[in-house]
Amino acid sequence: MTATPANLPDIDAFTRPYWDAAAEGRLLLRRCAACDRVHHYPREFCPHCWSEDARWEEASGRATLYTWSVVHRNDLPPFGERVPYVAAVVDLAEGPRMMTEVVDVAEDDLRIGMQLRVAFRREGAEGSAGVVTVPVFTAAAAGSSGPAREAVA
Repeated sequence: MTATPANLPDIDAFTRPYWDAAAEGRLLLRRCAACDRVHHYPREFCPHCWSEDARWEEASGRATLYTWSVVHRNDLPPFGERVPYVAAVVDLAEGPRMMTEVVDVAEDDLRIGMQLRVAFRREGAEGSAGVVTVPVFTAAAAGSSGPAREAVA
């Protein structure tokens, strides 16, 4: 068993579809067939009714900024190399809240309620098995209704 770097998620058979979709520029959520509610982060059961009958579905990629904090100091690798960065909680259009990062938005332009869209950033060393694509969010362009398919740095 190889160790996963601290900044990368542990991917198992259950979460593999989520990470594979992210690598393709798609954000997946789980919808419960019993209560019809959507949840995020991926779990094998519904956190609302505890049913195990939940299925993957593609999210719209739209979100609203709920809250954020600009991190100016983080001594944990690799985050120290990224400061400052915007740690955020967003309300996905489908309902769930998601912890994430807001990228390519000036600190002074951040506003509670601002419209965002998903983008994707590759993490880990290229050419190694430790490369993962993670969802992040950026400002939604006027008239934009879908996710940003381009990768962000």
